[in-house]
Amino acid sequence: MSVQRNSRGHWSEIIITVSLFLRTRIKMDSLLLFALVIPFFVFDVKAGSIDSNGRQLDGSYPEEDIKYHYEVKKFNVPVDHFSFTRNDTFKIRYLVNDTWQRGDNSPIFFYTGNEGNITVFAENTGFMWEIAPTFGALLIFAEHRYYGESVPFGNLSYSDADHLGYLTSQQALADYADLISYLKSAKNMTHSPVIIFGGSYGGMLSAWMRMKYPHIVNGAIAASAPILQFTGITSCDAFARVVTSDFEAASPLCRKSIRKSWNAIRNITSTKNGTMWLSENWKLCPSSDVKLLKDFLTDVYGNLAMVNYPYKTNFLAPLPANPISAFCSHLTNPNLDDKSLLLALKKALSVYTNSTGTTECLIISDDAAPALGAKGWPYQACTEMVMPMCSDGINDMFEPTPWNIDEYAKQCYKNFQIKPQPYLVCEMYGCKDLSTASNIVFSNGLLDPWSTGGVISNVSSSTIAILIPEAAHHLDLRASNPRDPYSVVQARKIHCAYIKKWIREEQARVIERNDNRYEIVNV
Repeated sequence: MSVQRNSRGHWSEIIITVSLFLRTRIKMDSLLLFALVIPFFVFDVKAGSIDSNGRQLDGSYPEEDIKYHYEVKKFNVPVDHFSFTRNDTFKIRYLVNDTWQRGDNSPIFFYTGNEGNITVFAENTGFMWEIAPTFGALLIFAEHRYYGESVPFGNLSYSDADHLGYLTSQQALADYADLISYLKSAKNMTHSPVIIFGGSYGGMLSAWMRMKYPHIVNGAIAASAPILQFTGITSCDAFARVVTSDFEAASPLCRKSIRKSWNAIRNITSTKNGTMWLSENWKLCPSSDVKLLKDFLTDVYGNLAMVNYPYKTNFLAPLPANPISAFCSHLTNPNLDDKSLLLALKKALSVYTNSTGTTECLIISDDAAPALGAKGWPYQACTEMVMPMCSDGINDMFEPTPWNIDEYAKQCYKNFQIKPQPYLVCEMYGCKDLSTASNIVFSNGLLDPWSTGGVISNVSSSTIAILIPEAAHHLDLRASNPRDPYSVVQARKIHCAYIKKWIREEQARVIERNDNRYEIVNV
């Protein structure tokens, strides 16, 4: 999708998704939020080496030219920050680039690592790399404990609940706080403003860190951060409905074909010969677990909606531009018989599973994005990150799947010998009342199914929400691209305006503190 594309079809896709989003999350008066925010802030942004289209002044686009060079470092953190009975430590990994760091007390741009290998996120957050030269910032990408190389107990880290018990968002935030304090202990960094960035779970961590550690962090860009995707706050069917609307926007026939495919799979696999036929024609490995296959397909559809970017990417998987449209190009006739429909679905699925043409078989697992390295997420989803998901098969394209916390808890206990705490996140960080939060920009793309759990209206004058009609999952944090929609380009300008504001505020506070230090008071 090019920046200039303004065809009726393009806007009909946006209208479908926005209308669905409105029905599930927001009141009509919030629809004006994006239009109102932009005019007040764009005028104040001078992006330095980046023009209004996200293009370098020499005419090139950063995504084509940018090289993600960094130094890998390690930092010691406690296994348990909140106990006085355990004193052992381990090393978390972080990536450093000081190429554009200028002078003393330069800003620190700090990425709060997600559930995966930190190098993946560093190389898919080009926005930070693009604006670092303008702000003279030091770049830091910190790895989340239990992911990548930051494992506290080596090979035993995932062995049982006793070793996994220190995998929490609270412990991760404390790791980041310690690392930032260490970075600022250098004489030339004592008064460095700290701006944190994150997308998805990383965006949740960025927002929560600003809430919990405002004395350490000056501001947060929290992109696609579903901090409200919890029990009693967001409807469990909202995610599935936005995924469906994304496929509907690409092709109503595609959505109908997917909905019909569940029965087709059930009918075909009801016999041994049918199961063998599906396994052979889809080249499944493993070949016999129908439930696992259906769960895998559900995850793939959600992932496609998340990374439905307007250009070719290699984030969750190697994908073409507009991958949902590419997927749906194979599903044009929902009236096919069961076998013909499943053969068509297999071709569509190859857009996600085999776009390179090198995969010999379709590997079915409980992780549809193994390249991310999110090994610990199932545990987190069974402890504090309990995000209810359901579908009804009527307002969405999925099989009817109710949310049942009791059954969910039984499965969690079976897998990890722990019981979920579905209300813990809202008790720890707040959900219904965020009025004390400050200096946070929440951005959400309306093509992103996680936007249903995001903050989509302003909390205060300093904690704002940006709605990006044409964006999927944290597209605004990715590097600039000529196919970026206009709304994404404008969202990045707003980010820069607030970053500039937060840095100036911190610098003013430092000057004021130094002046007051030597003030003589007459008594």
